Amino acid sequence: MKAMTVVPTFNERENIELLVGEILDLPVPVEVVIVDDNSPDGTGEVADRLAAAHPGRVHVIHRPGKMGLGTAHIAGLKKALDMGASRLMTMDADFSHSPRYIPAMLHKCEEVDLVIGSRYMDGGGTNHCTIFRKVLSRGANGFAHRMLGLRAHDATAGFRCYRREVLESIDLDGIWADGYSFLIEMLFRCQQAGWRVGEVPIVFVNRLRGASKISREEILKALWTVLRLVPRRLFGGDSARIVRRTEKS
Repeated sequence: MKAMTVVPTFNERENIELLVGEILDLPVPVEVVIVDDNSPDGTGEVADRLAAAHPGRVHVIHRPGKMGLGTAHIAGLKKALDMGASRLMTMDADFSHSPRYIPAMLHKCEEVDLVIGSRYMDGGGTNHCTIFRKVLSRGANGFAHRMLGLRAHDATAGFRCYRREVLESIDLDGIWADGYSFLIEMLFRCQQAGWRVGEVPIVFVNRLRGASKISREEILKALWTVLRLVPRRLFGGDSARIVRRTEKS
């Protein structure tokens, strides 16, 4: 099994070297694909240095500018597929997703097709999040659940592990959503296609270094994405199963 994790970056110089170091030090072998959107703070240069220091384990995609989280995920996942990965992960670069959960997510992916690192199941939670951020996240999850029938506890989480077959079955270029709404559409498509979705509890830690990337525009995009997908839910069918797992921390 070849596991690779995609890490989109924009102005993450303060975090990326530490994050990659923790991933490479895990007891399971995981390669890293950094997708940098021409960060003004020099994140791309740090990524290149990491790739040179860890040949074959760290890979870098440089893009000409800030093009959105969704397209960054797609670019990184395509590269990982081309390199033969059988387990493909996505995670944030700001330590909101701790690498320590990666082994549990890979293990869970032996049972299901898509694993979500979940804040909202037993054993999960959040740290250092403002009341506004908590209300926004809970509201987005509740709206997606009701409108799209998503059954995962954490429908907007970006910490995920996909089996290769899942991504090969989905037309990645046909996904319209960008930004954080990409995560909702990806989960919806996986569920509609009948892939088994499981969750592993994590504690989400709001970034301690750098600036948040969530904007009012991202919120509106997510709202529109959910509304756009409702007709597909009504007429496209739904046969996926949710497998929930509670792990003792």
